[in-house]
Amino acid sequence: QVQLVESGGGLVQAGGSLRLSCAASGRIASINEMGWYRQAPGKQRELVAAITSDGTTHYADSVKGRFTISRDSAKNTAYLQMNSLKPEDTAVYYCAADVVHDYWENRYWGQGTQVTVSS
Repeated sequence: QVQLVESGGGLVQAGGSLRLSCAASGRIASINEMGWYRQAPGKQRELVAAITSDGTTHYADSVKGRFTISRDSAKNTAYLQMNSLKPEDTAVYYCAADVVHDYWENRYWGQGTQVTVSS
């Protein structure tokens, strides 16, 4: 029904930058919140950043001032600009979208993209 496709992960040295993209496609009336989560080995999945349909953003304390979330609603796409990356940012990053169908909303997840930051 709805697919989220992430891209932009990879290997980067500490202090470097990466930009993740998440494109939603399928049966979409609109999208409320879009967010980025991450899960490191042996740890629970955690919220990194989220953005609502009106552009309100929320960040985890650990990434404030370094990461920026944005979205292009016309393209149903969200972005995560990650600067000043640290080894502790290493994780699989997942995109999530709260998609509105005709009369209901459902959360969809992407397949994840690996981000590895070397020291």
